[in-house]
Amino acid sequence: MKPINPSVLEKVQQLPNVPGVYRFINKSGKIIYIGKAKNLRNRVRSYFRQVEKHSFRIQRLVENIRDLAYTITNSEIEALVLENNLIKHHQPRYNILLKDGKTYPYICVKEERFPRVFSTRRKLDDGSLYFGPYPNGKAMRTLLDLIAKLYPLRNCNYTLSESNIRAKKFKVCLEYQIGNCAGPCEGKLSVDIYHQNIEAIKHILKGNLNPIFKALTEQMQEYAQAFQFEEAQETKERIELLKAYKRKNTIVSNKIDQLEVLTVLVEEHLGLVNHFKVQHGTITQTHSWELKRRYEESESEILEAAIGYLLSEGVSLHKEIITNVLPSKQATQLGYTFQVPKIGEKKHLVDLSEKNCKTLIIEKLYKQTFKKPSPTDTILLELKRVLHLSEIPIHIECFDNSNTQGSFPVASLVVFKNGKPTKKDYRHFNIKTVEGPNDFASMEEVVKRRYKRLLEEDVALPQLIMVDGGKGQLSSAAQALKSLGLLSKVPLIGIAKRLEEIYVLDDPIPLHIDKKSPALKLLQRIRNEAHRFAITFHRNQRSRGQNQDTALKKIPGIGSKTAQKLLIEYRSLKKLKEATHKELQEKFGAHIARLLVDAKSKNII
Repeated sequence: MKPINPSVLEKVQQLPNVPGVYRFINKSGKIIYIGKAKNLRNRVRSYFRQVEKHSFRIQRLVENIRDLAYTITNSEIEALVLENNLIKHHQPRYNILLKDGKTYPYICVKEERFPRVFSTRRKLDDGSLYFGPYPNGKAMRTLLDLIAKLYPLRNCNYTLSESNIRAKKFKVCLEYQIGNCAGPCEGKLSVDIYHQNIEAIKHILKGNLNPIFKALTEQMQEYAQAFQFEEAQETKERIELLKAYKRKNTIVSNKIDQLEVLTVLVEEHLGLVNHFKVQHGTITQTHSWELKRRYEESESEILEAAIGYLLSEGVSLHKEIITNVLPSKQATQLGYTFQVPKIGEKKHLVDLSEKNCKTLIIEKLYKQTFKKPSPTDTILLELKRVLHLSEIPIHIECFDNSNTQGSFPVASLVVFKNGKPTKKDYRHFNIKTVEGPNDFASMEEVVKRRYKRLLEEDVALPQLIMVDGGKGQLSSAAQALKSLGLLSKVPLIGIAKRLEEIYVLDDPIPLHIDKKSPALKLLQRIRNEAHRFAITFHRNQRSRGQNQDTALKKIPGIGSKTAQKLLIEYRSLKKLKEATHKELQEKFGAHIARLLVDAKSKNII
């Protein structure tokens, strides 16, 4: 550890006890780290105390500090916004760098006598209202199209003052003729009605559709009572347009009003943050940021950086924030409440946000930006495409049954990760609840046992479950997953032999993948491995059972059928010998019980 510059320590002692932003500078005069603090002196001093206990990143940072500078702010929120702006400008080496790289558009309601509504990438301090940003341009255009159909607004930039309109300086254009504008330039629409429409548009942009539904419904009824049926029909069509828009949006809950969802996911050197804005029970905005983890930054640090980014971009955050990881104590002092929900609708929201993170981060890992795709990566991406999966099946599990006319029924589970078998995760199953040759019931039993245990142990579920067989085995596995509440959470397929058909739920027609497809060859390999593993275990169990059967048949009075019944019941000689005389008598009668007790006393078994 290099010695700390004495002049730096002297400056630290002189720092004020107020909120602000501090900057660490290296020997070249370059800013290497920018941070914010509620108390500048306490925060900066913490870097130079017990340095050896800090993370590797902080130790390297402290080694390179040769000077520091600071800026005082009125509050910690001001410090957070200033910190983020400075980070984007200076790009310091030791800061978390969000790779947004885009200026996302906003929807602007212009501050005018007859306001226009349009998209823009520039936020001006001119009194206008800005909604957004909208990372999804298609969603924003859909919203603008809806507004245009519901409320014909002007798109010209004329100065529609009262004197200009009265002087008839403007004439209606083609937009009026085709019904896209109500003609305020010639006084064909009053200022009051125009502003009523603007207020309704603001409600739509905020995600609050209930007041509009109520107003339009009342208006439609008034038209109908006045026998103005054409106007009533037009109003009804506007209501249907709004209903269609509402159906397309993600409806969270009627109980949840307003909150923010922020989730963080890290994988190796890559991290991702996903943000949902929920208003009036609807997800109205989504945004994601990609970042590089240079020095193993924690999820809490990444979350704090994301909050700073949102505030610096002028995004208004609701005071309630739900997340998958709690931020540092500093972030909790900003006036926001942070919660990691465990159950209920809020937990579903966090899960949905995490799912977005997982999907994007897996796709990023398979792009050349950070990782050159291997042949296996390409196969898994192809498998995702042909099976119409929502995410790349990194983790695949496959089940197979094996028995001989109902005797010694067993099942196997094989696990493939990144297209390769992970044999330490393989599992054998002895069938416990099924009698006779019933592959369907056996499949249901082992699938239920497997995932019930994973849920109890809170272990990650696979991205794809396979069963060796057709519709019957698939339905049985689906029934097991349904009983555990997992049917809609994990994709399930069956692969039948001979024609190599792929069966999926709720589709009577099997999926045929090109026989030369590497994706099909991977599925075949997994299926064959599950079959091999099941057959090997079955043979071992059968051999062991036959030896035990022979030992039982040495007892005078015990025949083949009785020996088989005893082994089916107790599965091994060891468990049979542990059974009490009373238990044997209740299950097999007094005669068989006496023979077995005598055999145990004479060490025949």
